[in-house]
Amino acid sequence: MKERVRAVLVTADDTMLVIRRTKPGVPVYWVLPGGGVEAGDESLEAALHREIHEEIAGKADIIHLLHTMETDDERQLFYLARIETWSFEDRTGPEFSAEGRGEYALEEVPLTVKGLDDIDLKPEEIAGVLRRAIGAGTLRAEAAK
Repeated sequence: MKERVRAVLVTADDTMLVIRRTKPGVPVYWVLPGGGVEAGDESLEAALHREIHEEIAGKADIIHLLHTMETDDERQLFYLARIETWSFEDRTGPEFSAEGRGEYALEEVPLTVKGLDDIDLKPEEIAGVLRRAIGAGTLRAEAAK
């Protein structure tokens, strides 16, 4: 089973970092930073740290596992994390130079239900999880710890 790790990266300004994906012939959508776990990764958290470094040249403090989604062939683990610094210009992930992958743009989205409603965050299940947590006031509280 393929494993993927993704991060809900909360900034000091109460925004969330997301990646806007633009591909020919596909409506624009947004994803959370992260990617596939590799054989050399010591742990799921180590894989997430590697992915955050590759995708946004950032360092994050992982708070805890927020949600898991599983299908027959893939498991995605979503972690809540705080991030202080990042540099999209210094990203190193191999997907950024691959032909035909489309465009990647890093954006800060307000950590509000309206902020989520203004984008098409994929997968929809994590968008729902985040809406419920924001509505309950738990996401900000957990990220502030």
